[in-house]
Amino acid sequence: MSTAARRTPVWLAIVAASLPMFMATLDNLVITNALPAMAADLGASIEELQWFVNAFTLSFAAFILGAAALGDRIGRRTVFLIALAVFTAASALVALSTEPWMVIASRAVQGVGAAGIMPLSLTLLAGSVPERRRPMAIGVWGGVAGLGVALGPLVGGAVIEGWNWEAIFWLNVPVGVIAIPLALAALPNALGARVRIDVPGILLAGLGVLGVVFGIVRGNDAGWGSAEVLGSLAAGALLLAAFIAWELRAPAPLLPLRLFRNRGFTAANLVGFWFSFGMFGSVFVLIQFLQVVQGATPLEAGVQTMPWTLAPMFIAPIAGALAPRIGTRTLIVAGLALQAAALAWLAFELDPDVAYGALIGPFLMAGVGMSLVFAPMSTAVLAGMPEDDHAKASGTNSTLREVGVALGVAVLTAVFTGAGGELTPTGFVDAAVPAVLVGSAGLVLALVAAFFLPLGRSGGRDASAGPSAVDATSDASADAGLAAAQR
Repeated sequence: MSTAARRTPVWLAIVAASLPMFMATLDNLVITNALPAMAADLGASIEELQWFVNAFTLSFAAFILGAAALGDRIGRRTVFLIALAVFTAASALVALSTEPWMVIASRAVQGVGAAGIMPLSLTLLAGSVPERRRPMAIGVWGGVAGLGVALGPLVGGAVIEGWNWEAIFWLNVPVGVIAIPLALAALPNALGARVRIDVPGILLAGLGVLGVVFGIVRGNDAGWGSAEVLGSLAAGALLLAAFIAWELRAPAPLLPLRLFRNRGFTAANLVGFWFSFGMFGSVFVLIQFLQVVQGATPLEAGVQTMPWTLAPMFIAPIAGALAPRIGTRTLIVAGLALQAAALAWLAFELDPDVAYGALIGPFLMAGVGMSLVFAPMSTAVLAGMPEDDHAKASGTNSTLREVGVALGVAVLTAVFTGAGGELTPTGFVDAAVPAVLVGSAGLVLALVAAFFLPLGRSGGRDASAGPSAVDATSDASADAGLAAAQR
């Protein structure tokens, strides 16, 4: 146990590590609820709105593994503080934006900051408290992330109605100013394994995914056969191929491809990718249905989605307790089946005049299904993995899930706009239906992959204790907070 762990009050360490993570989690959910207001105020198109989401997601996915490695080399608290300052400054830049491109650029910088906040906050907390108090501290940390998921739409709606969309980003500034001295006072500046940072891997992966996403986003407007779109898709594919080739020979790879020799790990990552693709791509469409078509205010939309967003707070802990007894695969399969069915149900319920009562059932089903996937998927990623690979395995899974979010938003929006969709009460529904059905299909693909998971009874038990619990909780919270970009 470190000296810092003995001297720092546990409550202070929990606050110092959890407050920045809560800020980043809440921010992502808030912007989703703010998209219609931002579109009206900034004159943003549906293409620009998805970049408000994807700019953050892509930069987060590109830098999360690099941020963790940098923390090991120069100090985890040092990188955490830099990331916190970057996130806070970028929040102010978003609030000051007067053009869509300014929001997109600032959101990309926010994603870089979040990439340092999310993984390092839990690592710093675990190193700041005595071992016997660590499970409690981690549980509180995870609960704070869940609270961000539940409160995000409500806080966003209340702030937007009371002030304006800029206020949701200005709120981050005083929180960041408070969080920096707290982290300095309560969290140790520990070092980890001093491995080389895979800069070529970061660049190849980030630019490759950006090329693919950009091509999909521009497909409908520029034409799928245009040089712009075909060139972007081809360049993205070539860069991703080069990334794989580089990772096979890199001395300290960003994405250790040898991990995919484990069938369970490969299946869990396919589940994570398609889960994020289908679920959060659909949320991007559905949250706008409530406001654009049905005329709900941002606060009303937040209240209406509570059956979906609140469910993980109650069901996920139960799922975590059941996993060692009935197996992670059983829970994940059941959760994905519920989500796929819920999205299909919602697609067929979408109508300008549909009563809100008709949406409660599928919203609740989607929330319960999502809850059954979060924690068990984190456990499944680590099951059968050597302890030395836990951090890389959970980081790889987080990265692929975020890529799934970006591609899901891009593809479902392309389906929406390709079907003639517009952000108007009369031009939305007919195009939203096929988009949400594509999201449901993505969850069916995740369901197929889930059948290749190990049953996971012993793995779930093993992964619930010791160092792996840190990684599992981190993954579950990252799912709940970021990918719920809902975003």
